[in-house]
Amino acid sequence: MKAMRYHSYGDSDVLTYEDTDRPVAGPGQVVVRVAGTAFNPVDVAIRAGYLREVFPLTFPHVPNFDVSGVIDEVGPGVDGWTAGDAVVAFLPMTAPGAAAEYVAVPAETLAAAPKIGELADAAALPATGLTAWQSLFEHGKLTAGQTILINGGGGAVGGYAVQLAKQAGATVTATGSARSSDRLRSYGADRIVDYTTTAVLDAVAGERFDVVLNLASTSPEETGRLVELVTDGGAFVSATTPGPEQAGRGVRTVRVFVRSDAAQLAGLVARIDAGELRIEVANRRPLTDLAAVHDEAAAGRLTGKTVLIP
Repeated sequence: MKAMRYHSYGDSDVLTYEDTDRPVAGPGQVVVRVAGTAFNPVDVAIRAGYLREVFPLTFPHVPNFDVSGVIDEVGPGVDGWTAGDAVVAFLPMTAPGAAAEYVAVPAETLAAAPKIGELADAAALPATGLTAWQSLFEHGKLTAGQTILINGGGGAVGGYAVQLAKQAGATVTATGSARSSDRLRSYGADRIVDYTTTAVLDAVAGERFDVVLNLASTSPEETGRLVELVTDGGAFVSATTPGPEQAGRGVRTVRVFVRSDAAQLAGLVARIDAGELRIEVANRRPLTDLAAVHDEAAAGRLTGKTVLIP
């Protein structure tokens, strides 16, 4: 089969489209014929070696941990899945990934793919959707009637977070640029702050929120000021710069490290099939464009979610 691999840490030119052996389903695994795999910004840092202590790799490595596709082979000890089933999964981040024609997937990570929309596009759901869910409800403890500020609402995780927070009955303030304002409004955001014209800290000066979810890159000083926006006893949840361990006023500060959870992923899929949650894909590109996608992301030129198709 063909796969995108790298044989050492380095710049994007270490990514090579090459022939390799098709995986075989081991115990507890299935082999999935890949329909789509999503790019995530952390892929750049992993490839460059910046996170080698957190995510140690075995070379040569096939990147990309989000996958959608069709089961081609079922390994020993796997129940409930058969060849031909359309699935999505969030793969172990150090295992051989989905930037290939086929990938071996632990059956415990699988969820049935959405029945609506393009199967390839479903690869844009697992990691980002789970990050949003876990941030809001496991860490933020968000409930109906509360207020939330989502800093970075225009991004992939932010889009899911806005939709899920609104459906939970929260009052949602989200930041985003002008190009994402219509989409955020369609998701149900009660207020949108265009951070390109007004600093979010100025736009909400004097306000407090039960939950502040930070999905944008912020300096320690900016992060500290965002923590000050949390109401007494509330939560500051960040997928980027962590807040102080001791914020005072009973404010909890949590750094999010998303984990694979098949049950939660299945719940997100059910919301998509019910028309309650939308997958947004900005770009669909051939897998051979992966190095270019890494370069564009590193240069800040990549907007929205990109799905790569073998």
